[in-house]
Amino acid sequence: MKVKEKPTRVMVVAAAIFDQDGRALMQQRPRGKHHAGLWEFPGGKVEPGETPQSALVRELAEELEIVVDPAELVPAGFADNGEDGQGRPLVILLYSLSRYDGVPRSTEGAELAWHGPETLHHLPLPPLDRFLASRLF
Repeated sequence: MKVKEKPTRVMVVAAAIFDQDGRALMQQRPRGKHHAGLWEFPGGKVEPGETPQSALVRELAEELEIVVDPAELVPAGFADNGEDGQGRPLVILLYSLSRYDGVPRSTEGAELAWHGPETLHHLPLPPLDRFLASRLF
């Protein structure tokens, strides 16, 4: 009898980036991607050989053109009951961040917006981001 292989778990890191008013920066998923049009915490996949913190520093530099000191990343929670767009199990590690260099701007054409608890909970969010947002505010 052949044993069914479990799909590889996809590790994703994300940042709840807060401004001085306590609002979190959210980005809208671009067209053509899984969960297109929904809002999420910025971040991305951990590549082989990367630590979660180094992956998040890289992703934030690539996507938002900000410079982050890994020591400023504070673990904020995780979610592991979802799947990516290819049916693979997904784990998101969320970090909070309030100190960085630069002004966030989207390099991939995604919309960016700052949201406090009064507006963030009304945004259309992917299920794992909704779960994580409910733990932050």
